[in-house]
Amino acid sequence: MNALMIQGTSSHAGKSIITAGILRILKRRGISCAPFKPQNMALNSFVTMDGYEIGRAQAMQAESAKILPTVHMNPILLKPTSDSKAQVVLLGKPYKNLNAREYLEEKKILRKYAIESFNYLKKSFDVVVIEGAGSPAEINLRKNDIANMGFAKIFDIPVVIVGDIDRGGVYASFYGTYALLNRSERRLIKGFLINKFRGDSSLLQSANEYITKKTNVPVIGVVPFFKDIKISEEDGVALTNPGGGKKDKAVNIGVIKLPRISNFTDFEPFLLEEDVNLIYLNSPSEGLNCDLIIIPGSKNTIEDLIYLRNSGFEAFLKSFVKKGGELIGICGGYQMLGRKIYDPYGIESNIKEAEGLGYLAMETTMEKEKRLEQVTFETIDGKLKDMKGYEIHMGISKVFDGERVFRIKGKEEFEDGVKSKKANVWGSYIHGLFDNDSFRLHVLNGLREIKGLPVKKRTYNYLRYKDDAYEKLADTIENSVNMDYLLKIIGIG
Repeated sequence: MNALMIQGTSSHAGKSIITAGILRILKRRGISCAPFKPQNMALNSFVTMDGYEIGRAQAMQAESAKILPTVHMNPILLKPTSDSKAQVVLLGKPYKNLNAREYLEEKKILRKYAIESFNYLKKSFDVVVIEGAGSPAEINLRKNDIANMGFAKIFDIPVVIVGDIDRGGVYASFYGTYALLNRSERRLIKGFLINKFRGDSSLLQSANEYITKKTNVPVIGVVPFFKDIKISEEDGVALTNPGGGKKDKAVNIGVIKLPRISNFTDFEPFLLEEDVNLIYLNSPSEGLNCDLIIIPGSKNTIEDLIYLRNSGFEAFLKSFVKKGGELIGICGGYQMLGRKIYDPYGIESNIKEAEGLGYLAMETTMEKEKRLEQVTFETIDGKLKDMKGYEIHMGISKVFDGERVFRIKGKEEFEDGVKSKKANVWGSYIHGLFDNDSFRLHVLNGLREIKGLPVKKRTYNYLRYKDDAYEKLADTIENSVNMDYLLKIIGIG
């Protein structure tokens, strides 16, 4: 079988990025290839062209492989709604809300769907590159495993284990992972891959030889720590300091880091602007110098709204808006800007209703059906056209008053979003708004003008930048990994 599984010693070891890089390498060699993740846990998701929800990482990996994402690339998606419960999305649609114990038992039923999706991809592409989840050595998750070795064993898939050397302890992590697996699982491990190394990789030679001697598994490469290649992250760990150093004479944009923040990739395009500082706000004091504050999407809108109140953000935003600061809400953040939020069926929370922040004349009710759709839209004045995005939400909002923001085009035409009377508060259900260069430029020029900074006639091309980034990523991995060996274990060498 022409397949490879990338597993990791931990979460955030770099599995998603390494998978994306390998897919672009294969694509450049004329090999049709696709990503696959049997089970993903993430609050960053994406909607396929035919209206199914999958993990954002698999959409990114499909983009790297230059193919359209499909639901089969991530048949099981877990979206945590609390510390102990998650919405299970099966084949792109909501299935059940389960706690951890319930899900462990449910995996026996879900296993067949993961197998069927993989078989579909296997028949459609020359190579399937599979991403594992977390670590294969989590003893408490081994029962009915479909995310790591449990899945690899079904199809006898070769596995490469990725470790993050920047965290420290990478060789202990390699050996500990190997030691905790049983003999049938160890035989599938064909290589260790060190990720995020700073310095001269030749200094690792003796350590690499030692771990190979201890496990009989070779270290097949050392990938350097890179900062100049921006690839979408799925894990919230990436929100600690996304923008790097602070830029002078710049627009300051703050995104409130909600406990259940979702689809934070909406704001990544701001990172590449030369005169924008993007920061994720953990407290109101961090937003004092912001020109724009965004309330992002949420998987538990009412409880994240309560967090805004209890942490002092509600009072801070009231003062911020009164002083003329711009406030935007996206999806769940948009719902929070309204007067009321109702959850009569307990879709996201046990709390049935809550007072909104009250900026918009709007009320939202959480419904049983989730809206999942890619959309083409324009601004309500028609000045900015042919923009693209996607919607993922359970809530339906009823707007009583206020200027609408966008017009959705297509089979059905309808209006999305609403502005406050002073127009410095507005929201929308559309994810991917700022991926559109024309709209991002429009928003930033408005902020530049208010701040007395030079307005710009154009901005960078976000889609082109992403494709260049995949090329650089592929170059980096090709120059750092024993590709002959990797292709051999995939079955195409």
